[in-house]
Amino acid sequence: MSTEIADVATAARSIRNPVLTGFHPDPSILRVGDDYYLATSTFEWYPGVRVHHSRDLVHWRALGGIITDRRLLDLHGCGDSNGVWAPDLSYHDGLFYLVYSDVASFASGYWDPQNYLTTAPDITGPWSDPVPLHAHGFDASLFHDTDGTSWLLSMSADWRPGRDRFGGIEIQRYDRDRRRLVGKAEIIFHGTSAGLTEGPHLYRRDGWYWLVTAEGGTSWEHQVTVARSRHLHGPYLADPAGPMLTSVGHPDLRLQKAGHGSLVETQHGDWYLAHLVARPYTTRGNCVLGRETAIQKVDWPAAGWPRIPGGVPAEEIPAPGLPAHPWPDEPATDDFDGPELGTCWSTLRRPASADWLDLRARPSHLRVYGGQSPVGRQRPSLVARRVGAERCSLETVVEFDPVDHRHLAGVTAYYNTLNWHYLYLTRDDDGRVVLELLSSDQGRRKTYPELTVDVGGASRVGLRAEFDGPVVRFGYDIGDGWRQLPVGLDATILSDEHAALIIDGEPAAWGFTGAFLGLWVQDLGNDGVYADFDRATYLEH
Repeated sequence: MSTEIADVATAARSIRNPVLTGFHPDPSILRVGDDYYLATSTFEWYPGVRVHHSRDLVHWRALGGIITDRRLLDLHGCGDSNGVWAPDLSYHDGLFYLVYSDVASFASGYWDPQNYLTTAPDITGPWSDPVPLHAHGFDASLFHDTDGTSWLLSMSADWRPGRDRFGGIEIQRYDRDRRRLVGKAEIIFHGTSAGLTEGPHLYRRDGWYWLVTAEGGTSWEHQVTVARSRHLHGPYLADPAGPMLTSVGHPDLRLQKAGHGSLVETQHGDWYLAHLVARPYTTRGNCVLGRETAIQKVDWPAAGWPRIPGGVPAEEIPAPGLPAHPWPDEPATDDFDGPELGTCWSTLRRPASADWLDLRARPSHLRVYGGQSPVGRQRPSLVARRVGAERCSLETVVEFDPVDHRHLAGVTAYYNTLNWHYLYLTRDDDGRVVLELLSSDQGRRKTYPELTVDVGGASRVGLRAEFDGPVVRFGYDIGDGWRQLPVGLDATILSDEHAALIIDGEPAAWGFTGAFLGLWVQDLGNDGVYADFDRATYLEH
């Protein structure tokens, strides 16, 4: 261990929240031996189900994602904020179990939430072919009881007009040997008056079954509710003291939207809750970083209810009495020297496959073949990473030879198909290769013709996208030093709140992800054009 890492190991004795910054919602936490894992939702992004690893609950490293190919999940055509919702990791008899929901709809009271199960002997795989489970509701999880049985839980959706669409938490036995659900599904908990009961996780302790759920919706009214029963099938009584965790009534807290949690017990018998939070830029303002993951200490006396001090999320808590285990810092610059994309990168709606990404054709370059337009949901070519701080930047060097206006390549500050900012190279009608800037706000595009830059025949162009709090800025370098475009763009449109759209009381769009910085290439004529990116540097300022 280097002297620098040793110093960190000695000093870092507290957990600073959020532990996973940027778009990392719906955490499922699991301990296997001395190793802790966090699995989080990924929605329309590959790899699906992002996983982080820790040995002390303080320091976390990204392992990448579990769903890396279409064998496990096909996101072709996936809508914004559809796809992978609320995965659940568990471990039993030497196998990791992953349950995940592929939600295809959320309009008019329908979700089409198909659930799947895959297993692996190691967290890094190989993962088995997925087992289709029911589509009764989303946020499914697996509970392994002490008698050797396994049970699938999920929220129970009710599409019928006039009914509560969150119809309660249901349970059904899963036969591990036959790899199928057996018996009848049964509602075991209807939730509290907070409503919108979802995200179930079940635990057994002190002769009780403990049901942890998310309630109140995943925004400002979010909370973690605990209920218990002496019997697996209930009845379950909610904690009379109210939610275990919530930010409701505390608009001054830096961590808002606290909810959707799962519990873990350390090797020494201490308990912690992993849960989602968000950090608005202003009070009840837009959360550009999306929903993030935090960890809280849980006080759980024998036969008593699990409680978090004050019932609110803390930005810093004491670390558990575990040996400190920091990981080497992720390099700021990716030189694209490896055989595959690094764990920091995600791809939109299609996996990082050789039919459109190439790390071998040109050493130390990422070749990206152009895909569909910004609204295309079948073959987009976007390689991006999560925005993890209010002030951060992505800088790259690109070589691109567009033939006409149908060919674009550059850098983007991106939220979804309707909300983004984009600085790109293209060819003008007069034959010049130019830099242009384009924005989309809820699908309304805005051009900036006065900012068009003639790259002057430069074969290599530096591009930079930067978040500066509520402002996005772009810069470029055509060989004579960096220059900034003289415009500040609205970063807050790249947020969950801005993306959500309700029409006549029905959700026409939701926002469940977070902002990204990425490398984007379009080939609108399907002419086979590509861009070569030579390194990419991400910095938090």
